Amino acid sequence: MRVLIAAGGTAGHINPALAVAGALKKADPSAEIHFAGRKEGMEYRLVTQAGYPFHHIEITGFQRKLSLHNIKRNLITLWNLALSGPVAKKMMRDIQPDLVIGCGGYVSGPVVRCAAKMGIKTALHEQNAFPGVTNKLLAPDVDIVFAAVPAAVEKLGAPEKTIVVGNPVRPEVFTQAKNRDAIRAELGAGDRTVILSFGGSLGARRVNEVVADLCAWEQKNQKPVLHLHATGQYGVELFQNLEKEKGFAPGDSLVVKEYINNMPELLAAADLVISRAGALTLAELEAVGRAAVLIPSPNVAENHQYYNALELQKAGAAVVIEEKDLTGEKLVSTVSELLAEPGKLAAMGQNARELSVDDSLDRIADALLKLVKTP
Repeated sequence: MRVLIAAGGTAGHINPALAVAGALKKADPSAEIHFAGRKEGMEYRLVTQAGYPFHHIEITGFQRKLSLHNIKRNLITLWNLALSGPVAKKMMRDIQPDLVIGCGGYVSGPVVRCAAKMGIKTALHEQNAFPGVTNKLLAPDVDIVFAAVPAAVEKLGAPEKTIVVGNPVRPEVFTQAKNRDAIRAELGAGDRTVILSFGGSLGARRVNEVVADLCAWEQKNQKPVLHLHATGQYGVELFQNLEKEKGFAPGDSLVVKEYINNMPELLAAADLVISRAGALTLAELEAVGRAAVLIPSPNVAENHQYYNALELQKAGAAVVIEEKDLTGEKLVSTVSELLAEPGKLAAMGQNARELSVDDSLDRIADALLKLVKTP
């Protein structure tokens, strides 16, 4: 079985694609899996590191704001779009795939569309509650559509062939969740509430600013918490300045890092998570059953993080604060209320756990293998 997976743009598209590839290899060790994407994108590094053959196709999105720079970018996009059909067709001839899967990003468009026109079996995976434009356009033409949440089914426009399968979660997230007590002991958490906060690998300025207010409040009022915070690459100096300005400092109750390289362990230890609302982050929160304060990024297509976050808030698993409403006082009052009510965080965590689809990868792999075997 030869499989071609198209995914690009963000880790939120690429990591699920790699997880699906791993599940297919596990189900069929003889499977030959290829990837398509942009060499300038994150996908090239992640896919080649994982050891899969990579096929280049250049495709980008249109810029909606009018400026001289964006007009030039849109002309390049039109040129790439014109070339993408022939490039995708050559890719199909070279690889001769039995199955083509789109996992999001602009690169999925020409690759999956070409495969569908050629009669090759095709599938999509949509990670968000509010689907991206590419997947909505492709859904009517593919054989199977995988949706992460029920809210996406009707929006994708092909309910008769859409299966709700959740989002794939790294196996180590489940493994480390079982080691919660040992990890908390290693962190020296004791009986304290562990708060984990982060805004992404680059760092979200607004998240850093309001988390600094929260840390200052925790230390001033001697709250029994252990707060673990990741500033992100561009937030290191900012957060150091905020520490001086607001009069708090890392120490026994606060650990500040640039990156979190051991996220599964820290999720296992946490009682409350403060973060953006990317689809994979939410899937991991559900997998380990953690309460959350979610701050959706406003800088994403179709405001999809907001709709992702709403699904957890509706289930009583999270509190959503939009960035336009976000202040340090708002975050402090929200966390204060959650900490003040005994059992609240545990109850929210249980609600999150009930949303988890633990066998997401098995469901996806089973459906894809059946599709390939269908005449």
